[in-house]
Amino acid sequence: DTLVGVRRRCDDIIWPTIFCTNIHSGRVPRRTMRITPVPVLFLAPATPSLFVAASEEQCYGFTPMPSVSTYLGATLQYSTAERICCENHVYAEFRGYLAAPEVDFFGRLDPTVETVFYDSVCGIPLFIAPRGRSFAEFQEESLNHGWPSFRPEELVSENVIIHDDGRMESICLTHLGHNLPDDRDRYCIDLVCMAGEPLSPDDERVKILSQIHESAIHSDNFNVSTYTSSAEDFSGKFTKFPTKFVVGAVAVVLALFIYYVSIRPRLEKRNAGQWKEVDSANTGLD
Repeated sequence: DTLVGVRRRCDDIIWPTIFCTNIHSGRVPRRTMRITPVPVLFLAPATPSLFVAASEEQCYGFTPMPSVSTYLGATLQYSTAERICCENHVYAEFRGYLAAPEVDFFGRLDPTVETVFYDSVCGIPLFIAPRGRSFAEFQEESLNHGWPSFRPEELVSENVIIHDDGRMESICLTHLGHNLPDDRDRYCIDLVCMAGEPLSPDDERVKILSQIHESAIHSDNFNVSTYTSSAEDFSGKFTKFPTKFVVGAVAVVLALFIYYVSIRPRLEKRNAGQWKEVDSANTGLD
């Protein structure tokens, strides 16, 4: 049952790719599912990306549009879109999701034209790609990293917020992904959150459009051919991984030290006493 439960979580949302692959293939021994009482101290700076402010409800309280599940004729998991885009600031769909057989993202795009990608909740334009590079380069970079990857010239900058820690969301407060730059900004985006389309007038999500900033570009007045992004080539907004890794490593070492020096000896002493009592009881029965 435990293995089945983990398999379902892998199907539904964001576990490390290798772990999920092993779960599905049955290569994870049942004994690895047992939980050992090792204390883990997790220290990380409390940044805005980790918590949803009560005054800024994600997606303005709405959920992704139903058409996300059949985006471009693919089969996307709606529950994943709902959790990643509107109930989360940290996690992502699993790496390589865009290339899954039922998705085949690049196999469904027209390589001869620029494609506009829309917010999965409110339908505003977010990205235009490929722009400033070939379709093959766009595809290669995205498949290499495991998520659709965009560059500054492909960003509809009026409609997307890049937070100081690199977390990205649309002005509709839809979580999109993270900025993971190399020599310039590279936006690593969850496919399920950019799989929308312009809203119809009778869609209740239209209410969101009256609440977003007036500088936003709506789908009905977006001219792809004349649009130029104002995004910076290198914004300097990204998660400073080395600092967090150092803090995390120190925390783990400290936790393990406390466990092995203080907690483990007590557990072993207690277990030894319990076994001694059992042996005495068995001897009495004999």
